[in-house]
Amino acid sequence: MATLNFGDLRKGLAIEIDGQPFEVVDYTRHKMQQRAPVTRVKVKNLLSGSVTEKTFQAYETSFTPADVSSAEAQYLFYDGEFYTFMDMDTYDQHHLTQDQLGDSLNYLKEEITLEISFYKGAIIGVKLPTFVDLEVTYSPPGLRGDTAQGGTKPATLETGHTLNVPLFVNEGQTIKVDTRNGQYVERVT
Repeated sequence: MATLNFGDLRKGLAIEIDGQPFEVVDYTRHKMQQRAPVTRVKVKNLLSGSVTEKTFQAYETSFTPADVSSAEAQYLFYDGEFYTFMDMDTYDQHHLTQDQLGDSLNYLKEEITLEISFYKGAIIGVKLPTFVDLEVTYSPPGLRGDTAQGGTKPATLETGHTLNVPLFVNEGQTIKVDTRNGQYVERVT
């Protein structure tokens, strides 16, 4: 298998460190006087989701690319135990647990298209689209006069997730939500 040097590092690259797959989030190189250059790499563990920073001597270390792949899939249904997804190319069905999906459940609705990630053939998680459109199922009415400071109120979405929305958003409306930070973006007409 090919190895990667520090010149090959880039954001989003999947590498293997100590037998675990990591995604490069950020990296910097530091050259100090009369010392070998040092590279600090911020990486996200693709199995646990934790983000750590590691320091390497630039000329002494090489990396192995992680055997990570992804496939486009569609969420089909939840049967009480597993969430079922269908691979859009092969039509194979994949079953994931609530623990494997984590916070993605807040934005998961039937027939949404997303990416499933695999590490050495085993599913390690899903990657949602950046924005999803969800219907507001419950939101208390905004009070007149609360708009001077651009107020917000809680709203429950069709997935059961609750987030803050502007006062003008009402039940039955569809809103766009950013899945990276879980915040309201805009109303969808």
